[in-house]
Amino acid sequence: MITGVNKRFIYTTLSALAILIGTAIAIQYAKGGFRVTPEGFIQGTGLLAANSFPTAAEILIDDKFITATDDTVYLEPGNYNIKIEKDGYTSWTKNIRIEKELVVQTNATLFPKAPSLNTLTFSGAENLSPSPDGQKIIFYSNSNSSDRKNGLYLLELVNNPLSFQKEAKQITGDSPGFDLESAKFIWSPDSSEVILISDHREVLLDISTMNTLDTLQDISYRKKQILSEWEQEMYLREREFFAKFPAEIISIATESAKNIYISPDKKRMFYTATAELTLPDTLTPTVPVTSSQPEERTLVIGGIYVYDREEDKNFRVGTEKTAESVTVPLAKQLLALDMLDKNSPLLSASPSAFTTLQATESATTANKFNIYHSSLSAHTYQWFPDSKHLLYIEDNNIKIMEYDTTNQTNIYSGPFMGEFIYPWPNGDKLVVLTSFSPDSPNNLYAIELKK
Repeated sequence: MITGVNKRFIYTTLSALAILIGTAIAIQYAKGGFRVTPEGFIQGTGLLAANSFPTAAEILIDDKFITATDDTVYLEPGNYNIKIEKDGYTSWTKNIRIEKELVVQTNATLFPKAPSLNTLTFSGAENLSPSPDGQKIIFYSNSNSSDRKNGLYLLELVNNPLSFQKEAKQITGDSPGFDLESAKFIWSPDSSEVILISDHREVLLDISTMNTLDTLQDISYRKKQILSEWEQEMYLREREFFAKFPAEIISIATESAKNIYISPDKKRMFYTATAELTLPDTLTPTVPVTSSQPEERTLVIGGIYVYDREEDKNFRVGTEKTAESVTVPLAKQLLALDMLDKNSPLLSASPSAFTTLQATESATTANKFNIYHSSLSAHTYQWFPDSKHLLYIEDNNIKIMEYDTTNQTNIYSGPFMGEFIYPWPNGDKLVVLTSFSPDSPNNLYAIELKK
């Protein structure tokens, strides 16, 4: 005979079992362990987290409309052609492999087909120099309404929620002793100071204030000391940034490559191979989900590659071009060639030991520092701020592609001068130099990449 106590015990036990079973089913469903269809249960599905920027874009899987972003789709294991599109934006496509009980994210960035242009400067912009932190641009302007307004200006690439762009501020005026139109600049690693190099004088500018060139002290006699201190700081940062990369990749970067630039998130780097070799099949522990795009682990001289240290993938993105300008024949070389030596003497050396970027000619020294800080000066690809895309110029068009070479997109076909293209720190805009009238000076414009 079942008593009331026994009934309560049985009910409690059954309820607990129901909760446990329900929880297990929910977990398996969330993981893609199975899904329910009109035909019944299908086991072993995977998840496609179809997200996009901007959102509310259409998702097509194997050319069939499924849903809109942002949404999660359960799919049987296999390869699928994923397309995400939205009116007014370029479409995004990629072949993606779905694995059992794993989640694959699209993280698709869509760019406007007809981006708008906003004027950043109005009185001309020449002799441009971007800062190492990617948030400032120095330029020379000599087309102002009065002579006292001619000189060097600083444009800060600020992000304002009200979309109000801060005007460029003047940091020096013109001076007979300085040819600012052809002067050279060397930025400090923290982007707070700039050495201005002219034919007759070299001075240190504080970019936070207005500088009077005629009263500034000539630093030629102590420039080597300043640059050595800056190089030491850059050397230590380099060791820190590369510390998480595999030893084999560090060896390539220091011995068999040039123009090595790390992504803003420090997880990837692109480089140009200077020797033929093959990367080992496995350099880092395998992660559950990796890119399904084909990679190239056999390097050829002149090939440009992106290495992803988290996924241990190596993608060939292009081939080195012959430099068109004889004024920039240099390539970036790393400072920390001793990164694999944990007890390197340079770690305790004085700043005077760091002279790698210093040359006999001041102009050459400036070029070396500029190439070190920005791939723009090396006339190669540029990292986009999201660390997922590369900017480049092809057939007089500005293009962008994902670091695994997919979704190569033409984002601007209008006029622009030289090879100056520069991304806004948050990726909302792209800065170009152009003029829309033969009678107007070149000015800086912002191409709006987000509506």
